[in-house]
Amino acid sequence: MSDEAKIIASLLRAVDSAPMDGPLRLLLVNQLLDAGRNDEAISQLSVILGQEPNSVPALLAMRRALSTSPAPPSDDGYDWDRAARNLADAVPPAYADERVAPQPDYVADAEPGAVRLADVGGMEQVKRRLDAAFLAPMRNPELSRAFRKSLRGGLLLYGPPGCGKTFIARAIAGELGARFHSVTLADVLDMFIGNSERHLRDVFTAARRNAPCVLFFDEIDALGRKRSQMANNAARGVVNQFLTELDGVDTANEGVFVLAATNAPWDVDVALRRPGRLDRTLLVLPPDRPAREAILRHHLKGRPVSGLRLDALAKRTDGYSGADLAHLCDSAAELALMNSAASGTVHPITMAELESVLAQVRPSIGAWLEAARNVALYANESGAYDELVDYLNARKLL
Repeated sequence: MSDEAKIIASLLRAVDSAPMDGPLRLLLVNQLLDAGRNDEAISQLSVILGQEPNSVPALLAMRRALSTSPAPPSDDGYDWDRAARNLADAVPPAYADERVAPQPDYVADAEPGAVRLADVGGMEQVKRRLDAAFLAPMRNPELSRAFRKSLRGGLLLYGPPGCGKTFIARAIAGELGARFHSVTLADVLDMFIGNSERHLRDVFTAARRNAPCVLFFDEIDALGRKRSQMANNAARGVVNQFLTELDGVDTANEGVFVLAATNAPWDVDVALRRPGRLDRTLLVLPPDRPAREAILRHHLKGRPVSGLRLDALAKRTDGYSGADLAHLCDSAAELALMNSAASGTVHPITMAELESVLAQVRPSIGAWLEAARNVALYANESGAYDELVDYLNARKLL
């Protein structure tokens, strides 16, 4: 075996051991291209581009692989199906034919929301504001029609990470008896110019066809960032398409309820928050004491426990997010598991494990509070963040 073949074999073993290591796989690709093994290189590149569609080195390597590939023989000996499979994840088909399956209507497949606001522990103030600002008009379509209130709208949930914005969005869908579909960046963004806008249009078209439907856009600041902060026109096009779909220029958005969540509403394009779009906002803060107790009880449910005083633990975890509390319970369970493995008997989770972990786990929202404090002090001329100012004042952070 030549030295070149030995290097490739060694890289193949390394890639098998670390399949998510993109730079390592790219090194293997370059070795394969140098050895003239273009088919194998294309197969490896399809994996890289599946993980990171905008990888410039991978795209350049794909161009090199395709440009230097030997022309296929004219007889039927060339395996066209194998070549198509190798390229399927990286390069879209140049021509459509009758064998291409239609895109699934994933909104139609989404089930109506099963979670209700009653399933959200505590947070009574959030529930009251949510009902007054969003749910009451939607639950009473006759009154809405009498007052000429359109059954469409958008709500922006904002607050620190890990505080239940997604769960509340699901509960809203349950209250409305609507299908719930969470739209991710992967559903919209595409490496080819124009495809992202088309994907966004398809999402809204499917939602209108399956109304009533709740579309939930998490991390909306990534999809709808201020256009003044964007350097490339492709990203601006996505925001422009989003604005068009929210306005429903071509077709009404009756029965399509758009919910969005973000940790940084100050980074969202101001046009998205204009009246008639995501014009209603709701601050979702770290869970209050009853909510913390409910969250702790939920994450300890079904695990062996003994002598827990969750009310006392909830009192000591002020300022912890829901994700922090879940981490606290998981870490306590790991500690009890280690003790059980050492003793050979089941050692339940007790206050000793929870207090031991609590001494090490700190609230994770400190960085968000600092950013929010700067916004409250220097960027609240319009009063959009008055509720945030009240919260920071209550915690003596201003």
